[in-house]
Amino acid sequence: MSGPTEEEIRIKAYQLWKDAGEPACRMDKFWYEAESALLKERTELGDPPPGLTDNLPV
Repeated sequence: MSGPTEEEIRIKAYQLWKDAGEPACRMDKFWYEAESALLKERTELGDPPPGLTDNLPV
């Protein structure tokens, strides 16, 4: 599994920003929150986080 794409993060961050009432500051907060949420969703689906597949036995 690779990490979420920039487009996926952008869409999720926009959604979080809208839900928060469209505040005029702290845009980076929504970006990192979106990235974290997407990674958590993928992990809960059973996909290993990015970078952890490098050392798996073949």
